[in-house]
Amino acid sequence: METNSTVRTDLALEAHEMCRDEAREVSEIEGVSSCVERYGNVTLTRVNILDENGSKRLGKAVGRYVTIEAANLKYDEDEYNAVCRLICDEIRAMADIDAGDVTLVAGLGNSKITPDALGSKVVDSLMITHHIKRYMAQLLDENISNVCAIKPGVLGTTGIETVEIIKGITDTLKPKLVIAVDALAAADINRVSTTIQIADTGIAPGSGVGNNREGINAETLGTKVIAIGVPTVIDAATISKVEIPKELAPLMVTTKDIDSVIERMSKTVANGINLALHKDITLDEIENFVM
Repeated sequence: METNSTVRTDLALEAHEMCRDEAREVSEIEGVSSCVERYGNVTLTRVNILDENGSKRLGKAVGRYVTIEAANLKYDEDEYNAVCRLICDEIRAMADIDAGDVTLVAGLGNSKITPDALGSKVVDSLMITHHIKRYMAQLLDENISNVCAIKPGVLGTTGIETVEIIKGITDTLKPKLVIAVDALAAADINRVSTTIQIADTGIAPGSGVGNNREGINAETLGTKVIAIGVPTVIDAATISKVEIPKELAPLMVTTKDIDSVIERMSKTVANGINLALHKDITLDEIENFVM
C-alpha cells in the first residue's frame, strides 16, 4: 500500500505517519525504520527508508530523513541555538567534511515569492569563502572551509532547469558536497514554519506543490547531495479535505507571519550549515563574518 497521493507533503515523517495510519500498523513498515529523540522542547525524528519496498510505500527515495520540530523556534533563543547545533550535527553525520574540499550550497526557489524565498535567504546568511580561499587563503584560519553558493532561480524566470544550472557549476568546480535548500509543503498545518527536514537523498524542486522538476541528487550531479527544507505552505485541499480536480492547479496557503518566519528559519538553516562546514566556529563569530 502506498501513501495517499491526494495529500501533498515533502516530509518523509508525514508520509511515514500516513502510511502507518492507512495500513493500521502498530509495528514498523517493512523497508522502513524510525526513531524519535528529544532535546528539551525540540523533537528529532529519524526515518530511514532502507529498500525499494520502503521507498514505494512512502513515495520517497531510499535514504536517511531527519526531521527537527521546534514549535517555539521563531521566538525562543535557546531553541534557535539548539536547532542550529542539531542541523550542524546531522550534516556532519551525513557527509565527511574537510576544510580543503569545495562545498556548493544551492538556494532554490523564487526569491520574489515570500513562502518560496527560503533558499535565497539562506544563501544571504552563509559564510562564503571560495573566492578568499582561492586568492587570499592566508587570511583564513585552516578550519574555515571552501564554500560557494548559487541562487539558480526558477525555470519560469530563467528558462533553464535548476539542475542544469547546478550541474554546470559542479562540472566546473567539482564540489565534494552540494547542499540544496528549498521550501517544502507539509500535510499538517502545525508543521508549517516549525519544522526542518534534512535528507541525504537530494531533492525534487516543486514536488510538494505538484510541479515536479528533475531531481537534484547524486545521480544527476555526480556528487554527494544533502537536501534541507522547511515546510512553508500546505495544500488548501488538505485543510478543507475537499478533493480538487487534477486539471486545476493546487491552491497553496501559508501562515500570516510568513515574512518573519522566512527570516528566522533562513537564519537558522544558514547557521546550522555554517557551523557544520566551518569547524570550531561560534554563532557570534558567524554573525561578525556575514554582517
